[in-house]
Amino acid sequence: MRAVKTGPNMNDARLGEVLSSAPPLLTDAEALGLARAHFGVDGALKRLTSERDLNIRITTPGQTYVLKLANPAEPAEVTDFQTKALLHLEASQLPVPKVIRTTTGATEVITPHGTLRLLTYLEGTPQHLTPRTPAQARAMAAMAARLTQGLAGFAHPAAGYVLQWDIKQASALRPMLAAVPEDMQALARKALDRFDALAPELAGLRWQVVHNDLNPHNVLVSPDNPDEIAGVLDFGDMVRTPLICDAAVAASYCVEPDRPLESLLNFARAYHAVLPLLPAEARLFPDLVATRMLTTLTIASARAQAYPGNAPYILRNVATAREGLAALAGIPRGDSLNALEAL
Repeated sequence: MRAVKTGPNMNDARLGEVLSSAPPLLTDAEALGLARAHFGVDGALKRLTSERDLNIRITTPGQTYVLKLANPAEPAEVTDFQTKALLHLEASQLPVPKVIRTTTGATEVITPHGTLRLLTYLEGTPQHLTPRTPAQARAMAAMAARLTQGLAGFAHPAAGYVLQWDIKQASALRPMLAAVPEDMQALARKALDRFDALAPELAGLRWQVVHNDLNPHNVLVSPDNPDEIAGVLDFGDMVRTPLICDAAVAASYCVEPDRPLESLLNFARAYHAVLPLLPAEARLFPDLVATRMLTTLTIASARAQAYPGNAPYILRNVATAREGLAALAGIPRGDSLNALEAL
């Protein structure tokens, strides 16, 4: 396993091999050659940003696709897990990519560079380029709930694999806290202490496969109405975990620092209207949202140190996590719990 330097005099492999491995390398000519050979697709290429995989948009006269080459460190069964989930969602009418089969009918191709797939390209405006509004947060909450409903009943042998982005794995972040900016150290440690205290309760909640990464860079909105969700991308962080953890992931990007409790409740009510939360889930929700912010802050800080050349992309959500974690820490615990219990 490749080590990741996360602080002075400390090499740490706890991010896991996939998170500590650079994306695969492939020239444009090689990528187009694979697309032609396996999918019969030819067109103009444009490279897309990605944390772990290689993603290339291919535009043809009749259709636009995304050629995805998985990180070589990602186990083949995990890639298959993502593919099968998209196939499971085909009947849901949700705005997610569709899997394109090869000329021989396969959904994946094993290459020396990694597992290759071709998906449809979704049109829309990246959410992170649009103003955040309460209406958009409600739409995001409803989409998160609908996506969780769409994945209900889906199972796969790889669903239980360990991914550090999974909120339930947050305790393993502690050795990496040295990478967190010094001015956030105290808040980060306090948030992790809170998670460690509640972690035993997660076992008794509702569990299922979830998307686990509904951040503004993975969501598209309508160009004509930024408060309407037009697409959900990147199923690379899916895991089986308490479903409230997935809601917390999406909510962590919707908390407004100047109105943290109001914005948290705005999201929770919209989610609850589609997929009702159980009392135990609602009670843990604020701390799980804070834990996701902590996870974003810690992993991104560690990976940016390891891969300074890709730091701007890796750190894209850190500002939101920093502001949100500080804002949530200022909410009296009783206020947030009383409000959520009234859902």
